[in-house]
Amino acid sequence: MTVNLPTLQPGQSGTITAIHAGEDLYHRLAALGFRVGKRLEIVRKGCCSGPLQVRIGTTDVIMRRHDALQIDVKVPG
Repeated sequence: MTVNLPTLQPGQSGTITAIHAGEDLYHRLAALGFRVGKRLEIVRKGCCSGPLQVRIGTTDVIMRRHDALQIDVKVPG
């Protein structure tokens, strides 16, 4: 099942299937390790549509929910 990144709950993980961002954001995310096929995990979600803490590999990234909506993730099950 494929969902966008903010749909995942803390502790859930998935594999990136697509990044639908503009060129600038796409390159910024790629520099942080966000690439199709990479596994990631939601560590924490801010309240009231706040930022997400995402772990990709050994790196933790805090990202805006608006940017996270551009990332599709395949979840197991």
